[in-house]
This record gives sequence, structure tokens and C-alpha cells, in this order.
Amino acid sequence: MTVSAEKAFQYETEFLSALETNFEAAKGTHFRGSTWQTVRVDDCDRPRALLASNRRPDRELLKTLPANRRLRLTGFERRLLFWKRRTGVAIASVLSPLSHYAKSSTEPAPPVGLGELVDHVRQLVGDAKTPQIIGVCSPSGFTDDAREGRIEMANVTVVLVEPYGVGGWRVSQAGEGADPRVLKIFDPENAEQKVARVQKYIEESSADLLTGGLSVSAVARKSGLPEDVVRQGFEAVADAEPELRLAKTHGETLLFRGAMTTTEERRSMNMIDRIRQMLSGEGDEVAKINLLAERRAALSQRRDRIYEDIGKFEEKEAALFEQGKKATSSVPKRRIAAQLNQVRKDVARQNTVAAMLNQQINVLSTDIHNLTLIQQGTMAKLPDTAELTENAVKAEEMLESLKADVDMVATLETEMESSLTSDEELAILREFEDVPEPPEPNAAQPSAATPSQTVADAVTTDSPEVVQPPPVAPAEPDKQKDAEAS
Repeated sequence: MTVSAEKAFQYETEFLSALETNFEAAKGTHFRGSTWQTVRVDDCDRPRALLASNRRPDRELLKTLPANRRLRLTGFERRLLFWKRRTGVAIASVLSPLSHYAKSSTEPAPPVGLGELVDHVRQLVGDAKTPQIIGVCSPSGFTDDAREGRIEMANVTVVLVEPYGVGGWRVSQAGEGADPRVLKIFDPENAEQKVARVQKYIEESSADLLTGGLSVSAVARKSGLPEDVVRQGFEAVADAEPELRLAKTHGETLLFRGAMTTTEERRSMNMIDRIRQMLSGEGDEVAKINLLAERRAALSQRRDRIYEDIGKFEEKEAALFEQGKKATSSVPKRRIAAQLNQVRKDVARQNTVAAMLNQQINVLSTDIHNLTLIQQGTMAKLPDTAELTENAVKAEEMLESLKADVDMVATLETEMESSLTSDEELAILREFEDVPEPPEPNAAQPSAATPSQTVADAVTTDSPEVVQPPPVAPAEPDKQKDAEAS
């Protein structure tokens, strides 16, 4: 896995908080003891020193770095009056490459190897006479050697915990003989969260349910969860959605989308109506759709397995081709050429089978689509033409009656308003509406003042007398014409 420093700090916090809850629940049941001692330890000073040595004294960066924190739970039993004996130790520890994160907090850290894991466990082991269970969490994951290696220490059980690529956690025991109860204690993800993760995966794969189905084994392999947990998630989703169905085919549990059923209507139906429905043959579309959907889901799972096999054949073909190119002698080249030819023939056969399955799935999907349309048309119970016409006539009559009532109410309101108004009020209203009569056209109008009159009015009485020029008489027409001609 590729995990940055900030993501490693998040994994460390989630792991220790979940383990603290699991330890509290395991007291007195999986862990023996009557009194308990809890110790929390971290390496906060080491990241600070590493940052200083790399000349990166950043306080904000220090808050995001993991600190390899540990949680130790020790159980005791009372002996005699004042003595007590240690019964067991459970340790939850985080192992992150702090030196790598001190140099670069954004680049992904390498996984933890077997040698580093053994050194870390030896530092945590205490008294060899006391049974000890040590759970080591690596945010960057473990190598294959660390997962497959066996740590030989007396009274020590080592559990490896690492984040899973698709969500959740991978919990395994270093070596063989893993106890499921111990693995469950060191699993940060509880049963409810696992079922919720299965439901989320089903929601994300809802498109596959439209054309095929999901199998328990395929989902368990992709999510890294046990098949029992995946089956519980399938049952929870099928109970919540009435269209989803569960079926067992050749030992495989399938989840697919079937026909919509009206459970409430069936419950409210009495025995006589139920018998009539059985005799009339109604509801056969639901059974046909469910049967065809189950067949389609089984074919889809087989097609997906063939595609996976084709992918493996293609990887083998690429590997053989590289071997043939690197071979220097003709003898291995001929052998590799024969193997490569056989692999290509197998790929062609598998592609033919997959194409046939696709055609079969297409035929089933078409039939399911047609039956779904028939079922939907039957469930709708639409009215016939006569009923639609009758309802339209009734609606039109109601609208006409309503319009007549509205007109009548408006007339009554107008008459009532007139009857409630007194004669004096009506007279005042007529006065409001009276408009003054316009003047007669022959009436004398005041003439506009001439400019000379305006100037004369502007002069005060104390000013000297102003001699007005004599008025000029208008010229006669003949004299005016002679003047113009000259």
C-alpha cells in the first residue's frame, strides 16, 4: 500500500481507539483477570528528533506524523490477602517507519519486513512465563515474508493488522494456528461496520444487478471479508428492497434484481380472492421474471469467471512471450512456442464461450423486459375509454356549474353594495364624479401683452416720460408691389 504520513496518523488513531474498546469488552471473557492495569506509551520525542536531524523543525508537520503509540492491558488475579498474580498481557502497538516520514511526509512508505517486525516484537515482550498477545498494526502494510513468517517465542502470539486496499482491515496471525477469537479482538472493524461495508459495495455495484447479479464468493474475495459477513449483508439488503432476491445455485448464493411484488396487497387479500387469483393464472409474470432473473444472474457469474480466466491466460501468454524472446537456443524457443500456441487457442475457446453466454444473457434480458412491461401495465390498473369519457363529461359539467355560481355570487355582491349605500352617500359620490363645464368658444379671452406694454409696465411712475414711436400704418397692396418691383 502507498500511505502518506497524514494517512498513517489517521490509521494509527482509528486502530488504537477501536482496540481500546475491544479490550474493555474482552475483560473477564477472553482475557483472564479480576483487576486490570492499562498503560499508554508513545514515541513522540523520536519524530521531533528526526525532524531536527533532517533540518525540518515544523510544528504543524509534527502534529500529522504518527508516533508509534502503544496500548498495554495487564490482567491480575488476587492471591491470598495482599498478593496478586499476573494472568496475561495484551498489547496493541503501531509500527510506522518514522525515519522515512521525517524525510518526506508525502511520499509513500515501504511495507514492514520480517526482520523489522521481529525486532519490534522482542522490544515489547516482557515476562516469558506470562501469556502475551501482541497485535502489531502497520499503516504501510507488511511484506509477504512478514505475513508468512512464524515468530517462535514462548507464550507469545503475534497478530498482524494492516489496512485493506478496498476499505476495512486485514487481520492475520504470524504463522499458523490462528485463533478466530483472538483475531476478532484485534480487528478494528466490528460486525456492523463490516455489514455496512457490504451494503455500500452492493449500492456501488447496482448497475451489475440490472444485467446480472452478485455472488457471495466474488464479493468476499474483492472486499476481503468472510463469506458469512457478506451473506448477512446480502440478506439485509434483500429485506430492505422488495425487488432484490436471494437464490442458491450449485452451492453459490446469488443476489439479483427480480420482479416488484406488492406484499401489502397480498396480506390484505382474503382466502377466496387468493384462490381466485391462483385459478385465474394472474401473477405468473412475477414468477417468470424471478426465474429468468435467477438464470441470468447465474450466467453472468459464469461469464465473469470466464473473463477472469481469460485474464490469467493473457498474463501467462505475456510471460511465455517474454521467455521466448529471451531464450538463446532453438530448443526452448520451440517448446515455448508450442505452449504459447496452446494458450492462445485456450483464450480463443474461452472467448467463444463468453460470447455465447452474452447472447444468452441478452435473450433473457429481452424476455425479462417484456414481462416487466406486462406486469407494470397490469399493476397500473388504468381506466378504460368509457370510464375516461364519463369522468371528462362530469368534470366539464362541474366546471360549468362552478362558473354559473361564481357569476351569480358577483351579481349578489353588487346589488348588496348598492342597497347598503344611503341617498346622501350616493349624492356625494355623484359630486365626486361631476366635472366643470368647459368655457364657450365666443367668450372674450384676455389678450396677450405686447412687448411694448410689458416694458411700459416695468417702468415705475417716478421715471421720466417715455415718448412712444408713432405706429406704422400697413402699406397698401399696390404700393407694396411697386416697392418690391423697384
